[in-house]
Amino acid sequence: MNSTAESAKVARRPQRRFERRLLSVLLGMVFALSTAPAFAQGCIMCYESAKGAPKDGQRALSRAILILLVPPLSAMTFGVGMALRYGRQRDREKEISG
Repeated sequence: MNSTAESAKVARRPQRRFERRLLSVLLGMVFALSTAPAFAQGCIMCYESAKGAPKDGQRALSRAILILLVPPLSAMTFGVGMALRYGRQRDREKEISG
């Protein structure tokens, strides 16, 4: 490869980094904005029944919501952890064989 081709390749690296960052920021914004309608899903009947419950009932509902979040969050954490572990293992195997 000649020096002009190498210099052109090196000059494009910052532009690619900028494009990747811009793409990740845009995807993050789209993801964040797409979750906004979920906050409007509160059923008025559920809200009114929770509001009319005594303080102990309101605390119990809040705890129940937190308890119901634990299984999906732990499953996702486990899945992401296993994916990262597999990726690291695959990278080590490539380094050893390559």
